[in-house]
Amino acid sequence: MNRAISGAPSSTQPRASPKWHAISGADAVDRLQSRSGGLTVLEAKQRLERHGLNRLSGSQPRSVISRFVAQFNNLLIYVLLISAAITALLGHGIDAGVISGVVVINALVGFVQEGRAERALGAIKAMISPRATVLRDGHRLAIDADQLVPGDIVLIEAGDRVPADLRLLRARNLKIDESALTGESIAVEKNEKPVSEHAALGDRRCMAYAGTFVVAGQGQGIVIATGLETEIGHISSMLRAVETLTTPLIRQIDHFARYLTLAILGVSSIMFILAVWLRSYPWVDAFMIVVGLAVAAIPEGLPAVMTITLAIGVQRMASVMPSSVCCLPSKRLGRFPSSAQTRLELSPKMK
Repeated sequence: MNRAISGAPSSTQPRASPKWHAISGADAVDRLQSRSGGLTVLEAKQRLERHGLNRLSGSQPRSVISRFVAQFNNLLIYVLLISAAITALLGHGIDAGVISGVVVINALVGFVQEGRAERALGAIKAMISPRATVLRDGHRLAIDADQLVPGDIVLIEAGDRVPADLRLLRARNLKIDESALTGESIAVEKNEKPVSEHAALGDRRCMAYAGTFVVAGQGQGIVIATGLETEIGHISSMLRAVETLTTPLIRQIDHFARYLTLAILGVSSIMFILAVWLRSYPWVDAFMIVVGLAVAAIPEGLPAVMTITLAIGVQRMASVMPSSVCCLPSKRLGRFPSSAQTRLELSPKMK
């Protein structure tokens, strides 16, 4: 947590970042130059410009061109494109055009379906956009969680996901599920009392960390870190260095395409040799026959079919999310008003 507010000018941060869990809540408020009524709107805007949005930087979306070019990234397609190029060089423009047209049409179909799937995923993300309750100018406001800055006073209660790393100032029967961060399956009871400077992450009872879930009670805390400076942000930064692995399905498809291509090329080569040497065909005619056989044997629609199938699956998941509703008693879901009920959305297939 030593870098919780690094990068800010000396006028808005202490010379040495403290161990936030080892100091009192009042001291934390003082060090972050905040107050019990929260920051002013102007202060929040200035700090947002300085620290940036409270979000984990995700991968950059691919451009339209890169998504289209990716449709050709398959060994079977490479063979077809090479065949089309050689056929064109031999003066058979119509044949080359037919081969190229088949490849392009398959790529267009896959491109369109993949674009629809990405839009569906974007719609899902918009549905679960996180919000946070803060004090600004002494007033209670609900804002987008990515607008939080160090020094903000945040209010949390049962059912909330903690939007940033907080030093708790008040806690009333507050329990937080920190399994996403520590792996501990039992909710941790929280309070505002400082702990030892050397306390482990899971023993810091006066802290609430971004990404954890409030299962009971209420609390108030001051933001001490946002975005990549949070504990979950540090983990995200480390994960970025991990090599991305292909899924088993993609590995199987690549394996199949590799061996199928080798088999087709091997058979085509044998046919070409037999036609030229044993049957005395002109090599140009023999080559065109072999190209026709190879094009017929290659399943050029395989990459597009795979893309379309996966894209349709994503679209169906996005469309059935908010379909039906059932109710569960609140007493089984944590600390809520006794007359309240919690609405749980289920897919029709889950009934």
